Parts: sequence; C-alpha cells; structure tokens
Amino acid sequence: MSLTDMQSQYLLNCNHRWNVKTGATGSGKSYLDIMVTIPKRIKACRGEGLIVLFGNTRGTLERNILIPMREIWSEELVGDIRSDNTIKIFGKKCYVLGADNKKHVARIQGSTIEYAYGDEVTTWSQEVFEMLKSRLRTEHSHFDGTCNPDSPNHWFKKFLDSGADIYQQKYVIDDGVLPPYVIEELKKEYAGTVYYGRYIDGEWTLAEGLVYPMYQTAIVDGLPMKDGKLIPATDYVVSIDYGTMNAFSAGLWSKRNGIWYRESSYYYSGRDKGVQKTDEDYADDLDEWIMPAWKEYRKIPTGSIFGGTMEKIKTIIDPSATSFITLLKRKPWCKVTHADNSVADGIRETAVALKLGLVKILRSCTEWIDEAGGYVWDPKSEEEEKPVKVGDHAMDDTRYFVKTMRIAAKNRQYSL
Repeated sequence: MSLTDMQSQYLLNCNHRWNVKTGATGSGKSYLDIMVTIPKRIKACRGEGLIVLFGNTRGTLERNILIPMREIWSEELVGDIRSDNTIKIFGKKCYVLGADNKKHVARIQGSTIEYAYGDEVTTWSQEVFEMLKSRLRTEHSHFDGTCNPDSPNHWFKKFLDSGADIYQQKYVIDDGVLPPYVIEELKKEYAGTVYYGRYIDGEWTLAEGLVYPMYQTAIVDGLPMKDGKLIPATDYVVSIDYGTMNAFSAGLWSKRNGIWYRESSYYYSGRDKGVQKTDEDYADDLDEWIMPAWKEYRKIPTGSIFGGTMEKIKTIIDPSATSFITLLKRKPWCKVTHADNSVADGIRETAVALKLGLVKILRSCTEWIDEAGGYVWDPKSEEEEKPVKVGDHAMDDTRYFVKTMRIAAKNRQYSL
C-alpha cells in the first residue's frame, strides 16, 4: 500500500488519546483507517476494556467501514454484525453501535472502553460523545475518528479546539487519491453551496443565506420535447409533506430522459384559507389531481420478462403521518413508501441534485418557487444548523423525494 504524505504523517503522530482526521470528502481519511489504523489498534488491545466502533448508524458504519474492510482483509478476519451488536475483527470481540441518538448512551454507560473508532462524528448525538469521553479510561485508551466539517459552532469543533490531548489533521480534497476528473466533478457539484467549503476545502464554514442558491437554474417552462412531441415518462413518483393547519404539499414527479421533473403540485394551507381540511378531503383531492398521471403510468411497460404495465405510483410520505397513510393505502393508485427524513443529508443531496440538473421544476409550480426563494439558513441556530421553519412544505416534500429515491447518489458517474 502506498500512503499519501498526510496519511504517513497521521501514522507517525496518532499516539494521543484523541486522534481525529477532519476535512474534505474522498481525501483518504477513512481509507487509511480501513487499511492500517483500525487493524493496528485492535491487534494491540490488551483486553482491559471494550473495543467499540461507532457510526452515525450501524448501517452507515457497515457501509463506510466494515464492508470495505471485508473486501480488503476477508470475511474470516472481519465478520458480520450479530444480533447483540458484536462483531469479530481479527479474532477479537468488538461492539458496533449507532451514535445518532442519545438513547444509545445506555449501551456504553458503566463500561470501560480500551479502543474506540468513530465514523462521521459530526453526525452523532452530543450526549453519546460526552458519555464516550468518560468511558475511554484505561491508561492506554485511544480514539481514532473522522468527520467532514460542519458549522464552526458545532459541539465537536469546540471539543477539537479545547485543551484535550488531541492530534488533529485537516484534509483538503487534493490531499486524497481520487482521480483528477472525480475531483473536478465534485468541485462543480458543490460550487456555490456551503458544502464547497466543507467537502472540498475542509473548512468549518457557516451556512448563510439561501439553502438552495442554485434553485432558479432548475426552473423550466415545460416538459421536454423531441421532434415536436412530448418525451414520454418512464416513471412517476408522488412526494407528500402532510399538514392539517400547516400547509399540505405534494409534488408529482415524472422521469423523462433520465431527469426528474416536478410537473405539477398540490398545495393547500388551512391556516391561509381559514378552513381546515380532513384526511378524507385531502385524499379526495389527491384522487382528482393524480388521476391523469395514473392513467399514463399504467401504460408504462414494467420491463419484466413477463410483460405487463405499472400498477401503483410510489408515494413518498413522512411515516409520522399515520392516519393519512392508512387512507392512502386504500387508494388503487398509491404504493406508500416511508420517506427518509434525514434533514441534513436530505438538504445536501437535494442541493447536489439541483446543481447537477437531475431535478427540474416546472414554472407552473409556483408554491415551490416561492418557497425556494425564501428558504434560508437560520442565523439564530447556534448548536444545530437548520433552515428557518417558515414556508418550507414544498421544500420538505422535495427533500423526501430526492433523499428517498437517492437521486443524486444514483446519478453520479463515479463512486466515492
């Protein structure tokens, strides 16, 4: 294995209690840990405490760290996660835990940890990290971790700037081993967003102004045409942000030539209208609104070797809208899909999708355009970075759609 200069420096200096690599995406932070750091630390453990690997969730840790480790070191040396959250790595019992929720604190409460590894630390619950600090208590305990930078007000940035025994490295994207064309593509897709400073330059930058400053470039006058004819859709999806007194927002998306178009919207605000609608009212309205698209949808071939056409439209909705979901499941056109409601990741993926032109908005979707023009980061939010929660219902249903369908991730021409 050939190491970059930054990776070599880390191995020479990572003898502190806390050892953290921060910086750009794809800069080789996790790769070094998969190849060298984690195996070296685990083999050196003396059995005086637990070995624990933390990720945002168990699933992200599996995807980011454990699967690549198995590909390099084999399934015999890096096992599978068991039902009790343990895994055998190089013959030693390790614990694998999610750190995104403070409820996970109980899993390490009262234990002594000899070695801890942390993936995507800025996505963790602070309560989990605070508990970890008190558990890392043998004389030779070590922590290795990585993260992309976040807001300069983030709790983990404050810890890194403290007087603790920390060795810290900052990576920029050019420090890594990504091919030059991939680096250029990443720079293009994050240009003009808060994520450029964080994921390209490795800076802890403040989110200010519009959440989607590129939104106007996504607005189009109509659906795509070829030779004077409408390019047919190959798929339809509905996204819903459910509200009663708050606005109810839904978008109808059609995929044409590989691009998703928000071709129409349903939007109703009980607060603005002064009349609140029931679940049944909304369900009836959606029936009328969606029927033309459903007729077209049922003409689309499934691609199955058995032939046939589509039956139900995937309908993405926040799983907390339980009563309305019960109604939707009775509709002949509706296949309910629970939305991925990860706010930070959803916003980032939506920004990428808009920037890359993977998602387009018809000009007739006026509520969407109005909301995007006023969708700004909250300057009063110091600990947790978030948009101002005013007039954001179409923004939410769009985020559900992009994140759940993984629009940005699926359409990248490269892998990170």
